[in-house]
Amino acid sequence: MLCPEARPPKATVLLIEDSPEVQRYLRLLLELEHYRVEVADSGEEGLQRLRDGCAPGVVLLDMQMPGMDGLQTLQRLREMQPGLQVIMCSAQDDPQLIRQAVLLGAQAYLVKPVQHLYLSAALDRCLRQPSTGPGPVLRSRDVTLPSTGISRPN
Repeated sequence: MLCPEARPPKATVLLIEDSPEVQRYLRLLLELEHYRVEVADSGEEGLQRLRDGCAPGVVLLDMQMPGMDGLQTLQRLREMQPGLQVIMCSAQDDPQLIRQAVLLGAQAYLVKPVQHLYLSAALDRCLRQPSTGPGPVLRSRDVTLPSTGISRPN
């Protein structure tokens, strides 16, 4: 049996997601791409992980969570670490929510179910570009897949 080549992790991703099923799915996708994954079950827990010394390259943040929702968590994350790269995930493809997330400093907005290629493209973009505050958001439907050159239809 061949052993997979051991590679150092690309970066640490803090996954803030309340659904255990979605956590497992996203963790699998991230680990397949050689990211180190820290998981928090709520916005409050994600903020505490940062206070406790977690230093992610990117935060993958669920929009709908009990207690502190994704937008509230995003606002607190940006107050704590203004340069933090944040990708929002939501089952809602709502332009108003996307606009709010951008104004609060999100770098990308992915619609669930998150597809591997869109997640990979958003992570690569976040890790290549240092945060400069609110700017153009990368939405999953705006991503051009590098291997095919085909954009996802609107």
